[in-house]
Amino acid sequence: MALRLVLVGWGAIGARVAGLLAARGAAVDLVGVALRDLGAARAGLGDLRVISDPSELGDLRPDLVVEAAGRGAALPWGRAALQAGADFCPASLSAFVEAEDLGALVDLARAQGRQVLIPAGAVGGMDALSAASRLDLQAVTHEISKPPRAWAGTGAEALCDLAQLTQAQCFYQGTAGDAAAAFPQNANVAAMTALAGVGFARTRVRLIADPDLAMNRHRILAEGDFGRMEITLDNRPLAGNPKSSELTALSLVRLIENRANPLVI
Repeated sequence: MALRLVLVGWGAIGARVAGLLAARGAAVDLVGVALRDLGAARAGLGDLRVISDPSELGDLRPDLVVEAAGRGAALPWGRAALQAGADFCPASLSAFVEAEDLGALVDLARAQGRQVLIPAGAVGGMDALSAASRLDLQAVTHEISKPPRAWAGTGAEALCDLAQLTQAQCFYQGTAGDAAAAFPQNANVAAMTALAGVGFARTRVRLIADPDLAMNRHRILAEGDFGRMEITLDNRPLAGNPKSSELTALSLVRLIENRANPLVI
């Protein structure tokens, strides 16, 4: 029996996830898509059921609801998904900078006998980082380097001259919580590192604009009782949205397929 899936959001990430699932013949039945604006462009939606209010989720009887619509959508659709008897996967992890918001969602999942599933997003090695956090972690740093155009339209424009850069410039250093709040489209992935490791307040983030880069680079360093790890990934930007990586969509596809397949890797 196919997994009944609802996608919240039909932007570059949501549409890419749906396309990949279809191309791979995944054992998934996309039973609906949630849009903020029912009058928005619906290219590629075909005859799919479209909803705009979280209260409509119950009619679709989903097994899994995946959010890829921005931080404002994560909490209301997460609550609705769990109340509808579905598991919930939020891609917009910057919505959980406030620990009580995630805690309330987890409490609801526990009461409903469901799960909140956190995707790795644009980074790898989160299984190792999460495992390492079972012992004491002394330090975790996440460096995010992207071409200047990927920082356009963000607070980076007030911190450096993106158009005139001739070499890499670190324009922000701070906590994962502050970075995810100030740069939700670009540093959302730092929230994943924080959740897997030492939390938003203790995870350090460096944001870098580098004119020599063609791809989005993530470098994660962690030290603790387990030893030391260094993870570096160069991700191709997602077509239609240079602020996100192709791996963001792929990680959601992996998570969805793992919920549907008898073999989980």
